[in-house]
Amino acid sequence: MTSRQASLDPYLLHVLCLLIAERSVSRTALRLHQSQPAISAALRKLRETFDDPLLVREKGGMVPTERALQLLPDAEAALAALDKLTRPPAAFSPFDSRQRFRLGAPDYLAPVFMTNAVARFCREAPQAQLEIQSLGPEFDVESALAEGELDVVIGNWPEPPERMHLSMLLEDEIVCLVSSRHPLARRGMSRDQYLAARHVVPLPYSMSQRGLIDSQLASLREHRHAVVEVQSFTLAPYLLPDSDLVFTTSRHFARFYANLLPLSILPAPIDFPPMRFYQLWHERSHQAPPQRWLRRLLGEAGRQVQ
Repeated sequence: MTSRQASLDPYLLHVLCLLIAERSVSRTALRLHQSQPAISAALRKLRETFDDPLLVREKGGMVPTERALQLLPDAEAALAALDKLTRPPAAFSPFDSRQRFRLGAPDYLAPVFMTNAVARFCREAPQAQLEIQSLGPEFDVESALAEGELDVVIGNWPEPPERMHLSMLLEDEIVCLVSSRHPLARRGMSRDQYLAARHVVPLPYSMSQRGLIDSQLASLREHRHAVVEVQSFTLAPYLLPDSDLVFTTSRHFARFYANLLPLSILPAPIDFPPMRFYQLWHERSHQAPPQRWLRRLLGEAGRQVQ
């Protein structure tokens, strides 16, 4: 790029287009609310840049040169492209959107939350699509958010990724879920009975982090007796009715399945911290109106569960 080409800016392009349209320095100055000397100076710069007179005097006024007429379509297209680049984004309307939103969520999330969130999504954005992708130990959450493969991830890891934005969705008490015929179903469970019990335990969702329950037990230098390990949280409650197994989970999750199956909810005899569920997102989508709407919707769904 030459120094003359580098001096071209949107203002000069705008002057060029008006000069060709008006064929007059004075009329161009009036339209731009500028002085004639200012427009004459701009015309001189344009002539230097394109090495062409661009406008030449003719009887009764000025006429554009062939070079000027060749430049006009490209100049108008360049100005239109710049206007599009600098124009504020159109207001986002969920009701009219046909966008596909992608949510990553583990299956240990309280079903009532997801039911609520999906109902809200369908009501507010009836033409949009929602893809809910399950998370596993091999899933790279940070990369998926950074690359735009997911818009939001819901998690409850004790140590969420530091580089992500985070907001709380809901907080839940940890309880024990057992068969209604379990020997301890009526009288409750002591700490020693809990540690000696036979547990159904989900496999970890992250290779780098322990779950909240195992992290707390490790801090107390305690260990539960895991008899059955399952990949899916949603399978665990169905293993309880005809067994002496104990499943430790959040109260909202336990309540949902206790209403479906012959199960009882017992207070956890260990002092577990509350289970906190939050949503994570990347800086790339922090200001995007569609993703902001989705995060607001998820936040409202979480507050309704409380």
